[in-house]
Amino acid sequence: MEVKTSLLDNMIGVGDMVLLEPLSEDSFIENLRKRFDHNEIYTYIGSVVISMNPYRSLPIFTPEKVEEYRNRNFYELSPHIYALADEAYRSLRDQDKDQCILITGESGAGKTEASKLVMSYVAAVCGKGQEVNKVKEQLLQSNPVLEAFGNAKTVRNDNSSRFGKYMDIEFDFKGDPLGGVISNYLLEKSRVVKQPRGERNFHIFYQLLSGASDDTLKKLKLDRDYSKYNYLSLDSAVVNGLDDAANFRTVKNAMQIVGFMEDEVQSVLELVAAVLKLGDIEFKPESRCNGSDESRIKDKNDLKEMCELLGIEQSVLERAFSYRTVEARLEKVSTTLNVAQAYYARDALAKNLYSRLFSWLVTRINESIKAQTKARHKVMGVLDIYGFEIFEDNSFEQFIINYCNEKLQQIFIELTLREEQEEYVREGIEWTNIEYFNNAIICDLIENHQNGILAMLDEECLRPGTVTDETFLDKLNTICAEHQHFESRLSKNSKFLTDHSLPHNCFRIQHYAGKVLYRVEGFVDKNNDLLYRDLSQAMYKANHSLIKQLFPEGNPGKVNLKRPPTAGFQFRASVGTLMKNLQTKNPNYIRCIKPNDKKASHIFTDSLVCHQVRYLGLMENVRVRRAGYAFRQAYEPCLERYKMLCKRTWPHWRGPAREGVEVLMADLPVPAEEFSFGRSKIFIRNPRTLFFLEERRRQCLQDLATLIQKIYRGWKCRSHFLLLKKSQIVVAAWYRRYAQEKKYQKIKSATTVVQSYTRGWQARKLLRELKYQKRCEEAVTTISAFWHGTQARMELRRLKQEARNKHAVTVIWAYWQGTKARRELRTLKEEARRKHAVAVIWAYWQGLKVRREYRKFFRANAGKKIYDFTIQRIMQKYFLGLKSTMPSMSPIDKSWPARPYRFLDGVHRELPRIFHLWRCKKYRSQFTEEKKAVYEEKLEASEIFKDKKALYPSSVSQPFKGDYLEISTNPKYQKLNSAVDEKVLLADVVNKINRANGKGTARIFLLTKKSVVLADQKTGQVKASVPLPDLASVSVSTQSDGFFALRLKEGSASAVKGDFLLSSEHLIEIITKLHRTGATAADSKQLNVDISDEFLVQFKHDKVCVKFIQGAPKNGNSVSCKRKNNRLLEVSVPTTA
Repeated sequence: MEVKTSLLDNMIGVGDMVLLEPLSEDSFIENLRKRFDHNEIYTYIGSVVISMNPYRSLPIFTPEKVEEYRNRNFYELSPHIYALADEAYRSLRDQDKDQCILITGESGAGKTEASKLVMSYVAAVCGKGQEVNKVKEQLLQSNPVLEAFGNAKTVRNDNSSRFGKYMDIEFDFKGDPLGGVISNYLLEKSRVVKQPRGERNFHIFYQLLSGASDDTLKKLKLDRDYSKYNYLSLDSAVVNGLDDAANFRTVKNAMQIVGFMEDEVQSVLELVAAVLKLGDIEFKPESRCNGSDESRIKDKNDLKEMCELLGIEQSVLERAFSYRTVEARLEKVSTTLNVAQAYYARDALAKNLYSRLFSWLVTRINESIKAQTKARHKVMGVLDIYGFEIFEDNSFEQFIINYCNEKLQQIFIELTLREEQEEYVREGIEWTNIEYFNNAIICDLIENHQNGILAMLDEECLRPGTVTDETFLDKLNTICAEHQHFESRLSKNSKFLTDHSLPHNCFRIQHYAGKVLYRVEGFVDKNNDLLYRDLSQAMYKANHSLIKQLFPEGNPGKVNLKRPPTAGFQFRASVGTLMKNLQTKNPNYIRCIKPNDKKASHIFTDSLVCHQVRYLGLMENVRVRRAGYAFRQAYEPCLERYKMLCKRTWPHWRGPAREGVEVLMADLPVPAEEFSFGRSKIFIRNPRTLFFLEERRRQCLQDLATLIQKIYRGWKCRSHFLLLKKSQIVVAAWYRRYAQEKKYQKIKSATTVVQSYTRGWQARKLLRELKYQKRCEEAVTTISAFWHGTQARMELRRLKQEARNKHAVTVIWAYWQGTKARRELRTLKEEARRKHAVAVIWAYWQGLKVRREYRKFFRANAGKKIYDFTIQRIMQKYFLGLKSTMPSMSPIDKSWPARPYRFLDGVHRELPRIFHLWRCKKYRSQFTEEKKAVYEEKLEASEIFKDKKALYPSSVSQPFKGDYLEISTNPKYQKLNSAVDEKVLLADVVNKINRANGKGTARIFLLTKKSVVLADQKTGQVKASVPLPDLASVSVSTQSDGFFALRLKEGSASAVKGDFLLSSEHLIEIITKLHRTGATAADSKQLNVDISDEFLVQFKHDKVCVKFIQGAPKNGNSVSCKRKNNRLLEVSVPTTA
C-alpha cells in the first residue's frame, strides 16, 4: 500500500481554517500563532492561502520542495504557496483555464516575495529548452529592475513596493512560457520630492551613488555624498541588510538580460541624475517694478549641469521656472511665478519626469518579454498590489489604495461565492443562499459617476473659480451627508457632541475593513497632478533621445488645449480594466499577514494580526466556506485514507470508489445529515465529523502497527534461528575437515621419516662397497705409474746427451756468420757517409748562389707578397668551400654558412643578400600569370587582415581557388551561369543569417567585376543582385568566425531590403576579392573594411547590433548566433587554445 502524507497528518493546529472548531476570532488568531511558533507560515482557508511573513530564511523553498509539491493534489501535502502555484499552473496547462493569482496584504507582509516565489515555482516546473529558459530568465530578471525604480525603504518594510503590479505570463499549449505583459498602477511619485521621517527615496538613487564607477558618476555630474542632494533623506540613507552597490550591479545585469541596449541604460541613468540635480535647484524672490513678486534661481550651476545632461538650452528651462503661459483659443497670457509656485513647478517636473520614466521602463520591458507569436496564448496573471492602509494621517494616496482594495474584496466575495455555487451545482448538491456583507454600497459611494466621491473631486477640480480642499469637503457634506458609510462633522451620521475624534477638515468612510479617517488637505492638488505647459514644451525641446518620448504633449505642432485627465479618473479607469480582466480568469488568492511591526522573527503581535485578519475579511471568508459543507474530498483519496475503518473495504476494495465510500460511511456511526454524496466527491458538513474519522483512523493505524510489529518480530526471530542453525552446520563441517587434515598430516610426516631412514642405510652400504672397489683400482694404477716413470726417465737421459752434442755445432756456426755480417755492414756505412757529405756540400753551394742573386729583392717585397699570397689562398679556399655548403634555392631558407675569418665580415654580409636576390629572381621566373595574381591577392589579404583578424593565420596556407562550385562546367548551375553576363571571379556557398532567430539559410554567392549575386542553392534562382558601386563597406569581427556584413549605401536601389549578414568558410578570400574588385571597378572608391567585435546592421527599417563574444565550445566547437532581443544578435565564438 502506497503511503502518502496529507493535510490532516501531523497537524500543528489546524492546517485549513475551515476545519477550525470552535470558530471565533480568538481561536483563529490562536491557531495562526501556534503554527507561526512552529515555523508553519502557511495556512489554508479552503483554496485561499494565508502567508505569515517570518522575517527570516526558512528551508522550505528548496528545489527538493519544488519537486515534492509538483503535480500533487492541493490538499495532499501540508499548506504551502507551492501547492497553490502548482494547482494554478496545472489548471492552466491541462484544463486550458486562464488563471490569476491575487496577492494582497499591507506593506511589509511579504507580497513581493510571495509573487517571486510563485514565478520561480512556475519557472522551475515548466518546460526546458534554450528559448524557454531565455524567456523565463527575462521574466524573472524584470523584477530587480522594477524593484530598483519602484521600491523604497519605509517604516514598515525595507523593500516596500510603492506601486501596484499586475503581470500576465503567457504560455503555449504545452505550458511553456512565451512572454509576458506588465501593468503598473499608481506609482507613489510624491516620494521623489518628499519622504516621511525614517523612510528613503526609491532604491535606484542610492544604488546609483553607491555602485556606479567614478567615471560613470563623472559623466553624470554626480557625487557619492548623499547629503548634497535635497531629494534624498539622510536619516535612513543606509539600511542594514541592503547592499546598494551590489544591487546596482544586479540591476544593470538584469537590464542587459531583459534586453536594454547600452545607450538606453545610459539614458535612463542620465534621467535619474537629472531628477537629483533638479532637487538642488533653489529660488529666491525678486520684486518687479509693478509691485508683483517673481522668482529667480539662486545658483545656476545645478541648472546648467542638468541642462547639459538632458540637452536643453539653459535659458529655455530657466524661463519655464519663472513664467507660466496660459493659452485660450484666441489669446495667450504669460504670468510670473512666485517662489512657492516655482518650487511647486520644480517638484511637479521631478515627479512627472520620474513617473514617466518608470512607465517607459515598464513599456520597454514589455517590448522585450512580449510573446513573439500571435497565436492564442494561455495566461496566468499575478497581481501584487498594495494592501488596505490605515495610518494616523491618511491622504489622497490612501483613499485610492483603499478604493482598489474595496474593489478587490468585492470581486473576491463574488468569485468565492460563485466558485462555491458552481461546485455544488457540478456535484449535484442542494445549494442554500449564504448571507454575507456586500461592499458594493461602499464602492458605489466612491466610484459612482454622478454622486461618487471621485466624480465630485473631478468636478471640483474642473470648476472655474476658487477651488480648495475645503470647498471639496463642503460638497461632500452636501451630497453624501445621508450616506450610512460616510461621516463628517456636518453629516447626519456623525455624533457632533460626543465624537471629538473627527476634525473639521476630515471625513470618515466605513470600509469593509473598518473606519478610516481621511484628511482632505492635498486632495485637489494631487488629483489635478498638473504640469505647466511651459515645462512640457521645454522638455520636448531637449536633444536627449528619451525626453521627447516622455513629454509628447510638449510638441508645439500638436498643442492640445483640452485639460488632461485627473489622477483619480485614470486610476478608476485602470481599476475597472483590472476588474474586467480578473473576472475572465480563474482566481487564486494569497493573503499576506505581517506578524509584528518590528520586522523581527519569532514575534507575534495579537492586536496587529487581529487588525489585519479583520480588514482582509478572513473570518468572512471562513464563514462563507463553512455555510454549506466544511470539507469535501474526491472518492478515491477518501477511500484510500479511511478504508481501514470498515472490514468490507479493508485491505482492498474491488468496486467503484463511490460505492466503497458509501459502504464505509454506512458502517460508521455517523448521522446521514452530516454528509452528502456528490458526483465525484463526498461532502462533510461539520468539522467534528472529520475529526471523528481522523481519530478512528488513528486508532486503527495503531492496531495495524501493533499487528505489523508482531508479525515482523516473529519473522525476525525465525529468521535468526534458521541463520544460527545454518551457521552451526557450517561450523561443524569445517571443524571435521580441519581435524581430518591434521590427522592426515601426522601420518604423512611419520611415513616420510621411516622412508628417509631406510634410504639412508641403503645409501651408506652402497657407499662402502664403492669405496673398497675404488681403493683396489688406485693401487694397481700407482704400481703401473711407477714402472712407466722409470722407463721414461732412462729414455730422457739418452735423448739429452744427443741434444747437447748437436747444440755445440750450431753455436759455433752462428758465431762465424755474425762476424762476416758485421764486417760487411761497416763497409756499407762508410760508403754512405761519403755520398751524404757530397750532397750537403752541393745544397749549401746552391743556396749561397740563390741568396746572392735574390738578396736585393727579398728584403723590399717579401712581406707584401707573402701576405697577398696567403690572402689569395684563404679566399680561394673560402669560395671553393661555399660550393659545397651553399643554402637551398627556397626563398624562405634564411640559413648561410658561418665565416671562417673575421676579416670576411663585409663579404659575408653582402653575399647572402646578392644570393637571395638572384634566388628570388630565379623563383619568380617560374611563375605563370595566374600564380602571380594569386600571390598578389595573398599579399593584399595580409595588408587587410594580418594582426587584425584571428582567422587570418589559418588561411595563409590555403590557396585561393575562386570558383569552388565549378559553376561554368557543373550542369547543375547551367541556368544560373547563363543568368550572369560577366565572368565569375568567385563562386561559393554562404549562409544568410536570419534576423528573427539567428539561423542561417544556404545561398550561392557569386562575385563578378560589376556586381555581387545571391542565389538559391537548390533552384539556382537569383535572390539579390547588388552592383559594386552600391556597397558602402564590409564589417567583420576580430575573432575566428566567418561572419561578415555587406553594408549598402543609404538611398541606393539595393538598400531597400537592408544590409546582408552572411557567414562563410572562405571569409578571407571573399573579402580580399571584394576589396580588389571594388578598387578596380570604374567610378568607385576602394571598398572600406571595418574590423570590430560590435557593429550595426540595417535590416529594412530597424538597426540591429551584432555583438561577438567568446564562450565555451558548444555543438562541436562551432560558432552559434542567437537573438537576445529585437535589437541584438549575439554571436558566440568558441575560445581557441
